[in-house]
Amino acid sequence: MTMQLQSQWFLRWVLPACASLVLCGLLFISLSWAAARSDEVAVLRQRDLVTLTVAKLKAGIAHDQESATVWDDAVRNARAGNIEWIDANLGSWMHSYFGHDTALVLTSDFVPLSQFSADQDYTPTPADLRGAYLPLAKTLQRRLTAGDTEGTSSKTLSIGETDISYVGFRPAIVSVKPIVTDTGDVEQTAGSEMLHVAVRFLDGDLPTIIGKEYEFDELQFSATRPRDRNLAFVPLRGRDGEIFGYYEWKPFRPGHQVLEATAPALILAFVALFAGSSLAGGAIWRRTERLAASRAELSHQASHDALTGLANRARFNEELNRRLREASDDECNTVLFVDLDRFKAVNDTFGHPVGDKLISLAAARMRDLLPEALIARIGGDEFTILLEGGDGLVAEQLADALVHSLKAPFDIETAHVVIGASVGVAFTHGPFDPAELTRKADIALYHAKAAGRNTYAIFGDHMDELLRKRRALENDLRYAVETRRQIETFYQPVFSASNGRLCALEALARWNHPTLGYISPDQFIPLAEEMSLIREIGSLVLEDACRTLAELPEITVAVNASARELEAPGYALRVLTTLAHWHLSPDRLEIEMTESATIDNGGELGRTISTLRTAGVRFAIDDFGTGYSSFSRVQKVEVDRIKIDKSFIDEIHRSDSRALVVAMIDMARAKGLKITAEGVETAEQREALESLGCDDLQGFLLSRPLSREAAIAYASAVRSGAQMVSAV
Repeated sequence: MTMQLQSQWFLRWVLPACASLVLCGLLFISLSWAAARSDEVAVLRQRDLVTLTVAKLKAGIAHDQESATVWDDAVRNARAGNIEWIDANLGSWMHSYFGHDTALVLTSDFVPLSQFSADQDYTPTPADLRGAYLPLAKTLQRRLTAGDTEGTSSKTLSIGETDISYVGFRPAIVSVKPIVTDTGDVEQTAGSEMLHVAVRFLDGDLPTIIGKEYEFDELQFSATRPRDRNLAFVPLRGRDGEIFGYYEWKPFRPGHQVLEATAPALILAFVALFAGSSLAGGAIWRRTERLAASRAELSHQASHDALTGLANRARFNEELNRRLREASDDECNTVLFVDLDRFKAVNDTFGHPVGDKLISLAAARMRDLLPEALIARIGGDEFTILLEGGDGLVAEQLADALVHSLKAPFDIETAHVVIGASVGVAFTHGPFDPAELTRKADIALYHAKAAGRNTYAIFGDHMDELLRKRRALENDLRYAVETRRQIETFYQPVFSASNGRLCALEALARWNHPTLGYISPDQFIPLAEEMSLIREIGSLVLEDACRTLAELPEITVAVNASARELEAPGYALRVLTTLAHWHLSPDRLEIEMTESATIDNGGELGRTISTLRTAGVRFAIDDFGTGYSSFSRVQKVEVDRIKIDKSFIDEIHRSDSRALVVAMIDMARAKGLKITAEGVETAEQREALESLGCDDLQGFLLSRPLSREAAIAYASAVRSGAQMVSAV
């Protein structure tokens, strides 16, 4: 029960939660990875944009200067030293229109002629400015002297030098441009041009202006490398690679925003997955429970008797084999065979429902008496019991208690039923052969029955002789089959009920033992089946029957076939080969099988019957009415005839038995089957069967089984006769 609860908890809660977490976790990791990659790309693009903006700013300052430095008036006023004009057009105008922070005009000797500064809070000193522009001015003057025009175009009218540098302690873009004529009317000597210096500080309000224009969140200047991992930054490098500071900002992270937006959806997905998988887990658990219950039920049914709930033969044999195999040398194991006395009389008198109830009550008494023992029902009224421990005295006491318990009356509905039981006991110490132990218990049971029933017998040394005789009989039977000398075929005539003519012979196996004489088929046929010799005996009978048919051309012969023969893959070929050997038409042979033999577990029986019936061989169900589900069975197996069992013929004078015979005949007629009545022993039985419409009759009243020679002579003598012969 604890394991079931743990399994339910696991399937309904733990597994769904883990599965949902794993799936949502994988989804979250995937989204996080994608978001991180997206953010990296976005930050990289923002850095490129800031770098490009600074580069454009540098180029833009130089371009802005050309609007005032490439101008004849600027050349003339600068030469004339017109400070007022210079401040207005080359100073304040550059700030108000282009946003330059500082502007200077230099003579060709790099002496400041004019200086304008827009920042009232910070005015750079001439020395600070000189340190920033002088290297650029010298470079530009050398290029002018050399006539270098590299970098000029229709849009860039003059050469210049631009770089990032410190102006005092502040980083700035410093651009130097020559003041040159725009028309060429003013003569200028290369290298003697006056120079214009523009300064744009990279700190102060410039980051705010750039941030607003390009939508950078909190863009600002930092003199040192930013430490905050949540900030993006770009270094401000001069032409020689020197870093003059950093622009830092809060980067736009689209992936992170998407991830935050999808977080509620992920939570909902987890809840949905958990709910769905929990429901599925519950369904799986319920189905697993049903399957487990079904398997347990099937396992129980496979190893237990349906009527009593006791173990069946297979379960008993399995447990007996295990215990005897694992038994220690001093461990005692006891097997009891129990057979209910007079059970058949109860069935015949009160009917099968009372008989079934009696079996159940008897099983319950045995369970109450032996609660620790393994009890099995192995047949209609047969039980086996396996006891562990104890000794011979204990086994005897238990056997006696069983006999007395089952002797007590059973009250079933309104019936007061008294039966009894015969018990056979065998015990052993240590490991032992299971088959040998059960055989000893079986022999002890025979002794109990021979002693008058309603008693018990314990296997002892005096019973070894019975085992020896049985083994000797087995050896003799094997020899008889191998030599083919002692197994004989007798034939019982079958007569037509309508005209009394001989119409068929039934071939019957007989064992003529050299010292014991003829042994009843009831003894050696079951023995042959146990020893797997029944196919060989069937082959001998079939061969003799075909040889007899060859000498009696006007009749048919029926042979009996066991379940093992019919299920043998080569049986149909053997029958047809034997018929062909004696040049016989297949329709002269009829194969009789018992109802139990018609149970077709593997499908081989159906194939055998189909093959032989297609060739013309006919089939009959022997001892009809004594097997399992007779009427339903005949619906599933293709046969040509049914043979009503002798037990029904014996009781035909009773109304209930007569009704059963009538039902069998009506059923056979409806199916188009022939009907043979077995065991006809009185004239009254014959007359009743004739009046009911039986096709053929067979029994001691008409003829006993005859040897082959006698059967041929008898058939020849009555071949032309029309009446039945009473007895032979």
